[in-house]
Amino acid sequence: MKRKNSVLSFAGVVFCLLLLLLFNKTFDSYKMRIFNLCAIYITLGLSLNLVNGFTGLFSLGHAGFMAVGAYTCALLTLSPANKEMNFFLQPILPFLANTEWPFFPALLVSGLCAAIIGFLIAAPVLRLKDDYLAIATLGFSEIIRVIFTNTQRLTNGALGLKGLPNYTNVWWSWGVAALTIVFMIRLMRGSYGKALKSIREDEIAAEAMGIDVFRHKVISFTISSFFAGIGGALLGHLLGTIDPLMFRFLLTFNILLIVVLGGIGSITGTVIAAIVVTVLMEVLRVLDSSIDFGLFVMKGIPGLRMVIFSALLMAVILFYQRGLMGTNEFSWDSLGKRLRRIKKRGPK
Repeated sequence: MKRKNSVLSFAGVVFCLLLLLLFNKTFDSYKMRIFNLCAIYITLGLSLNLVNGFTGLFSLGHAGFMAVGAYTCALLTLSPANKEMNFFLQPILPFLANTEWPFFPALLVSGLCAAIIGFLIAAPVLRLKDDYLAIATLGFSEIIRVIFTNTQRLTNGALGLKGLPNYTNVWWSWGVAALTIVFMIRLMRGSYGKALKSIREDEIAAEAMGIDVFRHKVISFTISSFFAGIGGALLGHLLGTIDPLMFRFLLTFNILLIVVLGGIGSITGTVIAAIVVTVLMEVLRVLDSSIDFGLFVMKGIPGLRMVIFSALLMAVILFYQRGLMGTNEFSWDSLGKRLRRIKKRGPK
């Protein structure tokens, strides 16, 4: 059985690679941007799910760590000439003026910087619980955004940074998403993942079993911050421009929506929800403009897209109160069982 599952997994990986090659060749720039956004939101959704879903904490500070990663990577990869064009009100700090790194080391450093900030925030904040923790993390996220808005010589303030190199392609975005998925699967199957789940279920019982609850929370929060920084860096280099207004609470809310819709504590659910939400938000955009049906023209209503999207979300939550997957994960065995059930229910 294990050998069969291994063969199926290998075949699945090959199939996904072929799909990436096909989409990379056939999609135009607009579709490719949406396709890359799906991968970035998978990374961001899994990073938040690690804290909110698997560890049982309620964090709302994800946008702040994304901002740290995005600005760090942007400042390290922008060319000196481009920095001079961006920083026309006040000159950039001297030690950054002539700095230009390749994308890969800059991406790693952006994740590490976000992880360091996450670690420093986790030490005082994770002694709080529930709503107090949510408010504290949201406050720190806003503090980071306000600092970036007012440090003109470091981040160019409210003007943001423009002309970022277009490094985020299908291989970077989906490669990072695949590594994040593999990392999360291995993490949750190990003893550390079991400890996080036990903390989520009952902190007192976990501590009685010898688990250092606070240390595990801090490590979980730090790892989550690392991947949030990576996701923020990829998003910045996909859009080509960043500014502090990008990293408001609404961005954290969008990622939280993906986690809740897919299933809090489900890796598979987060992957599915990230793709569905990202694609659906773009497909429904047509409702905001006029639609010609041939016999008549339906005038677009600004904001109708979000009304329909919200209604669909409400319908999903009503029928799937624990999300699309709950806490379940995809496996070849479960897929085989479901197919056999469908076959039995077929016409006799």
